[in-house]
Amino acid sequence: MTIATEYFDMKAAPLHIGAVRLKVRDLDAVSAFYQTVLGLTSIETGDRRVTLGTGATPLLELVGDPTLANFDPRQAGLFHTAFLMPTRSDLARWLAYVMAARVPLQGASDHIVSEALYLADPEGNGIEVYTDRPVSRWRGPKGEIQMSTDPLDVQELLRGAEGTDWTGFPEDGSIGHVHLQVGDTAEADRFYRDVLGLDIAARYPGASFYGSGGYHHQLAGNVWNSRRAGKRPEDMAGLDAVQILVRDAADLAAIAARADSAGITSIKDTGGLTLHDPWGTSITIKN
Repeated sequence: MTIATEYFDMKAAPLHIGAVRLKVRDLDAVSAFYQTVLGLTSIETGDRRVTLGTGATPLLELVGDPTLANFDPRQAGLFHTAFLMPTRSDLARWLAYVMAARVPLQGASDHIVSEALYLADPEGNGIEVYTDRPVSRWRGPKGEIQMSTDPLDVQELLRGAEGTDWTGFPEDGSIGHVHLQVGDTAEADRFYRDVLGLDIAARYPGASFYGSGGYHHQLAGNVWNSRRAGKRPEDMAGLDAVQILVRDAADLAAIAARADSAGITSIKDTGGLTLHDPWGTSITIKN
């Protein structure tokens, strides 16, 4: 991949995340949280359904059903949805905003490739808000992507706000990656690497990080809470679907062929190609 700037161009990658769909019990409360805390805006509303995003770009679809069971954190599903800030100053302004509003944060990490903050929505769906470092800082002496989980210098980050206030999720922000809870990393590798065609960009103990086009990861799967978990119950709140955007239409046919060879059912229609990972998450791939 040719990098036009020192920062990764997500849209130049063969595959990147489009939007995420969550099933929630209290649609109003969860929708209000993402609008108030993350600064997303309502793009479309319907019967028990709200689509949130930035500008005209959908990033998060919420489907409400009060009869759903609460998400069990030992089940496969969502570890976090990671919202990517275009600049470090954007992240710093957001951090200053949530600190002033006393929004509870669950963590703050320096991952070498990025600086990240963690929290959860009212129903326990994990959220990461992060910004990337320049690509030149990601790699070790052999060209390998280096990732770690070190303490974040929060005060130094806050100085990057440059005296300006948070005004909402940036129009050129996106979902940078989705981190999943899976039952088995080898099985996740067979789906996300061998069928979808993502590279294994890095590994942690109990986790695989899947990248496309040289990115540190557009998807990841870990067993830290969910080792040996089976297919997630359909009547449970939490992650429902992930949309992946492909740069080249030919990739849809290639993924469909690999899915067929692996015995995985896929459906192609006007919405793209849809298949399910081993734990029931719907993956829709569109050009």
